[in-house]
Amino acid sequence: MSDPQISGEIRPVPLAEALAERYMSYAMSTITSRSLPDVRDGLKPVHRRLLHAMRELRLNPDSGFKKCARIVGDVMGKYHPHGDAAIYDAMVRLAQDFAVRYPLVDGQGNFGNIDGDNAAAMRYTEARMTEVARRLLEGIDEDAVDFRDTYDGEGSEPVVLPANFPNLLGNGAAGIAVGMATSIPPHNVAEICDALLHMTKPLKKGNRPQPTFEKLAEFIPGPDFPTGGVLCENRADVIAAYRTGRGGFRIRAKWETEHLKGGAFRIIITEMPYQVQKSKLVEKIAELLYNRKLTMLDDIRDESTDQVRLVLEPKTRNVDPAVLMESLFRQTDLETRFSFNMNVLDQGRVPRVMNLREVLQAYLDHRHDVLVRRKNFRLGKIEHRLEILDGYLVAYLNIDEVIRIIREEDDAKAALIKAFKLSDVQADAILNMRLRHLRKLEEMEIRDEHAALTEERKEIKALLKNASARWQAIEDEIKGLRKTFAPDTELGRRRTEIADAPSAVVIPLEAMVEREPVTVVCSMKGWVRAIKGHIENENDLKFKEGDRHRFALHAQTTDKLLVFATNGRFYTLGVDKLPGGRGHGEPLRLMFDLPQEHDIAGLSIYRPKQKILVAASDGRGFVVNEDDLIAQTRNGKQVLNVSGDTEGQSSYPILEGHDHVAVVGQNRKLLLFPLAELPEMSRGRGNILQRYKDGGLEDAKTFKLEDGLTWKLGDRTRTETEVLRYIGKRAGAGLMAPRGFPRDNKFGG
Repeated sequence: MSDPQISGEIRPVPLAEALAERYMSYAMSTITSRSLPDVRDGLKPVHRRLLHAMRELRLNPDSGFKKCARIVGDVMGKYHPHGDAAIYDAMVRLAQDFAVRYPLVDGQGNFGNIDGDNAAAMRYTEARMTEVARRLLEGIDEDAVDFRDTYDGEGSEPVVLPANFPNLLGNGAAGIAVGMATSIPPHNVAEICDALLHMTKPLKKGNRPQPTFEKLAEFIPGPDFPTGGVLCENRADVIAAYRTGRGGFRIRAKWETEHLKGGAFRIIITEMPYQVQKSKLVEKIAELLYNRKLTMLDDIRDESTDQVRLVLEPKTRNVDPAVLMESLFRQTDLETRFSFNMNVLDQGRVPRVMNLREVLQAYLDHRHDVLVRRKNFRLGKIEHRLEILDGYLVAYLNIDEVIRIIREEDDAKAALIKAFKLSDVQADAILNMRLRHLRKLEEMEIRDEHAALTEERKEIKALLKNASARWQAIEDEIKGLRKTFAPDTELGRRRTEIADAPSAVVIPLEAMVEREPVTVVCSMKGWVRAIKGHIENENDLKFKEGDRHRFALHAQTTDKLLVFATNGRFYTLGVDKLPGGRGHGEPLRLMFDLPQEHDIAGLSIYRPKQKILVAASDGRGFVVNEDDLIAQTRNGKQVLNVSGDTEGQSSYPILEGHDHVAVVGQNRKLLLFPLAELPEMSRGRGNILQRYKDGGLEDAKTFKLEDGLTWKLGDRTRTETEVLRYIGKRAGAGLMAPRGFPRDNKFGG
């Protein structure tokens, strides 16, 4: 069927079908031609085109530099039809030794820094290839890889590079395509070579290697980031990530303690986690200091030169360095997690997630293909040269006749071919020979060259027929690579330290939040705030017009607030999360998921092992331990099961020494009974506290019988000691409250 765009045919197509077809085409183009690296050379198209263009410009490691603008222009004009900024950014990253483990571009000028500063404009910077890039291109002129037409059809570009360097694992890769992404951390090449050498042993015997991932993890214990740091991940998790091709690695900054005079010390951060900008990290720590979130830290200074040096000054010499650093690891990017997703294009250019063994095998298979293609290319060159040398030898043996034919015959080439049964190539070579090459010494050199090439041809043919010999040659290449990047060299040494997963360090809340006294104030409409200091006189508090005081609690910024709502749920909130005392605060219900139809019923400060009396307006209640009330989510924790006819609930802290409960109903009847008669539960409807003919529970509290029952009258507090007549059994009706009891039937305070 002809293409309608070429033939001019107009064909009706459903819009959904047309959109799906075009979107799929766009998605596949993004995946295969922009975002995902090839498993064989570990490069995306833009990186491959950059290196190819630099090779075309002869920017070898031992040559001079050229302006980056010239390189970017060639890449954009010949190979990569995208914006110059995108190309230059990709080039800059290949030159940053803090971004890639083994830079592919040798930059001259400002190429950015670990603080996040951008590189200079491309008209100011210069570049050439590094030795690693030269290895990636090694053999590209020897038919080692396929070439394809460029986007405009005027030239050609390599589909993949020969890659005498395991770049995918060595430098890693990151990219986001349509519906998929890749994230591969850099690794140490010496360790990769050890794993590759382990896999070549069975290949030499004709067997497919199937090493366990535990064995591979012995050679490659984890990523090796260019900025160093400490890899803190369980070995089992590392092995699982390599087995599945997915996972994550936890990286921490490397630090040390520097001791000063008088027992003082300071902490020095010498290595940063990968891809963390130092300047932003310092700003984050400074912000936490300003907000009093780091109470053990006094100051931070950046004394870095070409080496990272962040100085942390503790508040006192009694601070535990491990606890201080643990609090920083939890609150800042001094600890990060690098996601691992080995999603690459396999040898068939199909995107898929590969495990470590598959990636290593794919690289070995690619190197085997490159070796065979290069040897075949060399064999062809040798055959061509031997053919010419055979012609030269014929000429030397019959030099007088050759000279006669050239001088006397009209068609010397045809005559030579007929006289000596030469090929076209041999005849052309003889005719193009210079007279000075006719000396006897030249004949000896030709015979020596012929013998050497004949021997080399024999060796290549034997190699191509022997799989074991081919894998031995690949093994020798890998050994040479490992020698270049040996662990005892500066380029090959491991930078990221491998450590065990950190043990749990208990960080007191005081280490995270500065401890200072505050008064938690909640209004009748549920607006809450935390005012500095402990306010004794409630009349000093101001509220919005139409609102008034409801709760006032003395607390510390390190305390937790227990909020009891009329839906029977307890909510937990850090006091340090409350708005400050300026203004009227914020609605408490917005800080957790409290339905609009419910209200705040009680407010208390969490005290470990303390108990609380919870009660509903229908007169039911029970005792609950505060440790069972801590909620980890905004939904709170259901404690008191509310019946359909219950209109409200309340909570009352039980102070130490309290042994009785006082309840008063809306009918103004007062009942006292022993606290021991109430069960301790974690959830339920509870037991009946007081029975009512009409109405329900108005207020309750616990108290110590020998001290008497207290209630508030205005600004005064009254204590009633003659309360024995009000003592009865739980679930009784009670007696009318004594003269002087508040008219609102509330104990107050």
